[in-house]
Amino acid sequence: MTAGSRGDVAPYTGLGHALARAGHEVTLVTHQRFAGLAAEAGLGFHGLPVDPRAELESAAGRGLHRSKSGAGKLARMIALARAHVAELADAMVAPARQADVLLLSAVLAPLGHVLAEGLGLPSLGVYLQPLAPTGEFVAPVTGTRSLGPAGNRLSGRAVNAALDLIFVESARTLRRRLGLPPGGVRATRHAFERRRWPVLHGFSPLVVPRPRDWRAGLEICGYWWPYTPPSAQLPEQVRNFIASGPPPVFVGLGSATVPDPARTSAILVAALRAAGLRGLVQRGWAGLHADGDDMLTVDELPHSLVFPHTAAVVHHGGAGTTAAALRAGVPAVPVPVQFDAAFWASRLASLGVSPGAVPLRTLDAVTLTPLLTRAAHTTPYRDRARHLGTLIRAEDGYGPVLAHLAGLA
Repeated sequence: MTAGSRGDVAPYTGLGHALARAGHEVTLVTHQRFAGLAAEAGLGFHGLPVDPRAELESAAGRGLHRSKSGAGKLARMIALARAHVAELADAMVAPARQADVLLLSAVLAPLGHVLAEGLGLPSLGVYLQPLAPTGEFVAPVTGTRSLGPAGNRLSGRAVNAALDLIFVESARTLRRRLGLPPGGVRATRHAFERRRWPVLHGFSPLVVPRPRDWRAGLEICGYWWPYTPPSAQLPEQVRNFIASGPPPVFVGLGSATVPDPARTSAILVAALRAAGLRGLVQRGWAGLHADGDDMLTVDELPHSLVFPHTAAVVHHGGAGTTAAALRAGVPAVPVPVQFDAAFWASRLASLGVSPGAVPLRTLDAVTLTPLLTRAAHTTPYRDRARHLGTLIRAEDGYGPVLAHLAGLA
């Protein structure tokens, strides 16, 4: 069960496919617009209401860009989510009644806890970001720098408390529907934590080592990759463009939106040309576009197929795209848009596979150009990215999930 943008859904298609190959019957429960991803991976599907793209493109969604701070954007996103969470809660009951075990993303875990309790089901957290408080880094979704051990832990607790606010009313209603006694979201979460509820994280310990102060039951497994059919290949136009010159730079902001697509596109293209680089520019939810013999505008492409052919990747700092660039072994220049993007951008820089990031709110060609030049043409970044990619591709992120499910049998 998951909700959000494509990056909040796609990794679970690979995880679900691996579980299905091991003999499990898997149903992906998420927004209706992602039904095709489940079908492609051979998974069952149950659609949830709310179109995340439509919400991001609404007046309230566009308002996210008016907040300069991570805390401000988080507050706006909480308000946006609260308007629709009751619809999600209602639609989650039917598929849960058909399940033997619930695998819950961080986004829907508060509602999943109520379902698990009310229906007497075992459950397992499958998270894509490290949300448990720790003194080793600040809460990723705040987008701020380290506040020191005490401040970092406090930020994690504050973010979890803020996220709990999204579900207060819907969880209360769901508890009544399932015949459960009254109980708050925060109290329920703490009860699960005291029982050392297992949470498995789908990212590499090479990228985020397991914090030493995490409680037992929190594990980092390795990445879960979006499913790509073995027969999939890049469109002929893309293959021809790649073959027609030096490796291009892939530019895409994924499911992020931007206030002014034309201006953002112009800045990105100007920086590429100033650095003497060709560009594969993904339209995405941001609506980017580029013209010219040295540029090709593309729609959705499997990252696993296109990234290995690139000199570098310019992306929005989402967890999934960050992972895909690491897997491909190519350097990256993040353009963080919001929430956990700054966290992943800082990890890339510390790993030596990125020369730095340019936040969307300060994006300009003068700043971006030298970073592109260093990422695409500097040997240490390429060598470090290639080495890290080899290590990450050797990890098995699915094994720990299968082992936990076997323990529930």
